[in-house]
Amino acid sequence: MTPISNPKNFITQNTRSTGTPLLGDEIELYLACQDLPLWQLGEEELDKLQLPTPFWAFAWAGGQALSQYILDNPDIVRDKRVLDFACGCGIQAIAAKMSEAKTVLAADIDPFAIAATELNAEQNNVSLATTTENLVGKDNQGWDVILAGDVCYEGPMAKEITSWLRQLSKTGVIVLIGDPGRTYLPKSGLKKLISYGVQTSSALEDTDVRNACVWEFPRDEQSS
Repeated sequence: MTPISNPKNFITQNTRSTGTPLLGDEIELYLACQDLPLWQLGEEELDKLQLPTPFWAFAWAGGQALSQYILDNPDIVRDKRVLDFACGCGIQAIAAKMSEAKTVLAADIDPFAIAATELNAEQNNVSLATTTENLVGKDNQGWDVILAGDVCYEGPMAKEITSWLRQLSKTGVIVLIGDPGRTYLPKSGLKKLISYGVQTSSALEDTDVRNACVWEFPRDEQSS
C-alpha cells in the first residue's frame, strides 16, 4: 500500500454518501459502510497508508444527538459565530450552518477529517471554514457557540479538552457537548439538555443503541 496523496479522492472512493440513523436524510455524509474495505482496515494497513484512525468516517452517536438538537433549536446558533471542535465528519458544523449560523469554523487536527468535512459540506450545499490548528487551550477567537461531539473517549485528552471548554463557558460562550455515555465525560458541572436513542453498530459501540445526551457547561457555573 502506498501513502494517500489525495485525501478527498480517497474518501469518495472508500465511503458512501448516506444519511444517519437519527437525522435520516436531513444531512448526508460520506461514511464508511460495513460492505466497504475501509471498514475492515486494521492498524497495520492504516499505518501503511499513513492514515490516522478514520474517526471522520463515522457519524458517532454524540455528534448525531448534538446535530439533531441544533436542527430542532436553530435559535441557539442563528446569526452566531460557531466552532465545531474536533469536527470529524462535520455533521455538527453542517447542522449549524443549516440553522443559519452567521459563520461556522470546523476544526480537527486530522487533515482527513477536514477533507471529509469539506466534502460533506459541499454535499449538503453549505459553506463553512475549516482548520487543522490545535485550538485546545487557545483564547476565544470570537465564537458565540462551541459544539463538541464525542470528545470524552480517552482520559487525559478528555480532561484537557473539557477543562478548556469549561473555561470558555465562563466567558459567556455557549458550550454544548454531545456524548453517548463515554467513560471520561465529566461527572459534575454539566447541565443535561436532552437525550436521544441513537441506533449504532455493535461493531463500533458494543451495542446496537446508544442513549446519547446533549450537555451544556452552564455559563453561570451552576450545574444540575
